[in-house]
Order: sequence, then C-alpha cells, then structure tokens
Amino acid sequence: MGNLVGSWRFKEPSTIEECDSTWGSDSESDEPAAEDDSGISDSVSPAESERAAGHAGDSTPQSAPKMKRSFYAARDLYKYRHSYPNFRRSRQPNEYRNLRFYLNKIPLVPDGIYIEEILSKWRGDYDKLEHNHTYIQWLFPLREQGLNFYAHELTQDEIKEFQSTREAKRRFLAAYSLMLDFYGVKLLDKSGNVARAPNWQERFQHLNESHHNYLRITRILKSLGELGYEAFKAPLVRFFLEESLCHGTLSNMQHSILEYFVYTIRLPATRRRLLRYARQHYRPAHAFLWGPPPKKRGGGAGAGGSVGAGSSGIRAPAPTPEQQRRGMESTIFTPAGSGNIVSSHNATMCHELAEGGLKGCTGLGPNMGGALMMVGARAERNEFNEMIPL
Repeated sequence: MGNLVGSWRFKEPSTIEECDSTWGSDSESDEPAAEDDSGISDSVSPAESERAAGHAGDSTPQSAPKMKRSFYAARDLYKYRHSYPNFRRSRQPNEYRNLRFYLNKIPLVPDGIYIEEILSKWRGDYDKLEHNHTYIQWLFPLREQGLNFYAHELTQDEIKEFQSTREAKRRFLAAYSLMLDFYGVKLLDKSGNVARAPNWQERFQHLNESHHNYLRITRILKSLGELGYEAFKAPLVRFFLEESLCHGTLSNMQHSILEYFVYTIRLPATRRRLLRYARQHYRPAHAFLWGPPPKKRGGGAGAGGSVGAGSSGIRAPAPTPEQQRRGMESTIFTPAGSGNIVSSHNATMCHELAEGGLKGCTGLGPNMGGALMMVGARAERNEFNEMIPL
C-alpha cells in the first residue's frame, strides 16, 4: 500500500480552464453578494464599451490583434500556486545552499560573489544588474530549476528554516528593494506598498524595452510567496497594472502582468479584484481575455457574457427583448464538464496603494495592504523597519 501511495502522481491539468481557479464558485464565500465593483455592466456591448473609453481612439474589434491565453503560462503558475504537487525530492539541512547564501556563508556560483557584496555595491549599478544573468536565481530562489544550473531549488524544509531565520529575511527584503530600485519602484512600508522611485522615467523606459526583465519579475513574485511575503505581491502587481493600463508608462508590460504576474497570487479573491480592476481600464474592452467567464444572471434573465479564460476575447452582445421573452439561446450557461464553473461577479475593489492613486484612475483608496495581508504578516510588520531602511 505504501508503494502505491508513494508512486501516485498528481494528474496535471490539460486545459487553461482547469489551470485557472480564479473564478471558481468554491471561492465565492469570501466576497460580499450585493454589489458589482467592476465598473462595467455585463450587458454592455463592445461598441458601448468603446464609446465609454473615450481615449480608445480607433481601436476596433477588426483592427485589434487577436490574442489568446498561454496554456504554458497557466500550467506553470497552476503548479506554483499548488506547491508543485509532483515535487518529491528533499535535501539534508547541511545542503541548504540558498539559506547559506543568504547567511553570507557561501558565494553564488559561478560568479563567486557573496550576498553582502551584492547588497552593498550593486545598488544603482544598473548595467551590472541588467547584463548579469546568474544572480537572480540566487537572490530569488524557487522550488523549480532556473537558467543558472548551479543554483539550487528550494525545498519545503529549507523554506521553513529560511522563514525562521531573521538574518536571511532581512537580506531578502534588502534584495527585493534592490531590484525594485532597478525597475524604478520604491518600497514604501511594512505592508509591501510601492510607488514610483525618483528614477522612474528612465527605468520605466528601460523596462518597456527589456522584456527579459518580465521573466525576472515573475520569479521575484514567486519567491516572495515561497519565503513568507505573499502579501507583498498584490501591491506590486496593482502598481504595474495602474502604470500600464491607466498611464501608459509600461505599455509593453501589459500582457505579462495579466498573463503571469496576477497568477502568481495564490488567493483567488485577490486575483479577482486585480482582474476586475484591469478589466475596468483595459482597452479595447472587448479583447479582455482573463474573465470572469460567462455566467447565468439572477432570475433567469439572459446575460451578455463576460469573457472567459482562454476564450476569443469577444464579449457576447446583450440579448434583445424578444430573446429575453422567449428564453432563446442568448442566455449563456456553462456547458457541463467544460471546467468553467458559473460564478458570481460580486466583490469590493482592492484597497489601493499608499498615498492614493494617480490621475486617470478611478476608485483609488489609501492603502492596499490591509485587505491582502496573509497569515503571519503581523510578525513581518514588527520586523520590517529593522530589516531595511525606507
């Protein structure tokens, strides 16, 4: 019996819908049931959305490029959010290379550089941070292999040891701040809120042109979650959404934010709030691919379907009065066995970044961290100011 249990392997999902639990009905209990915070009615037609957009210009369904979601991305982030269900390997404590690196006991390989040298001498050296491709796997370790095959993957035991080691956590936050500065972002507080750094214009221009940094940011977000800073993800993702969708300062990052960054967040309710915010500002509105899926409206009335994960991105038109009377096929249901689960479209918007929002966005609040903090975050607050100066 033991051999049977030991040899069992988790069956991996085979469709995008199976990978994406964001809109699943099993996670609706954490949301209010009385209001729609998206700012977009489910029955709004594509043409009406474009007229409301104002600044959308001549973007039309015909002129917009056809896009689709990536199954590779969805499956990769599904595995991450579910703690790599087929991962079985473990190491002895004396092999905890990532922890020993963060304790300044061993250098990163192959460069032979210690963590303290990186933290003290590399800040502001943007050429080095851009062109060196070996350090990122050591600064932000994961339970998966990166491009630097000298770097070791994390294990659950090492993660627990890391999270209980104050010195390692202090340096990890300093490394996070170092990379944020490289991207033109500054860490504001112990809740993980962020804002533009003084050098943001130069660094945002670089981010728009240097797409390999989007892979790095995905790794950083994953590593935050592995090492006890899950609550730091949403403020950064929310910041990037605002800059990309509202201000156009990071326009080339837009797809990576929605396809990768959002889906590193493990809590479905937080993903839903971010995606609702994104859908409110996304242009052209009809091309938004990331949900919610089509749903049945209360009372059995027909509904214009919102866009489902992995769909073509075209919003179904609102039903005509005649279709509503006759109960025709315009009412959209989720086919049985399709993997799409009918879900509610009710929630309150995310709390926003500290210091309020920037011009061009609506509904910005004073603080995003309160609604997003995870178990254990209170302890991080007490340690934060000692770990890294703001």
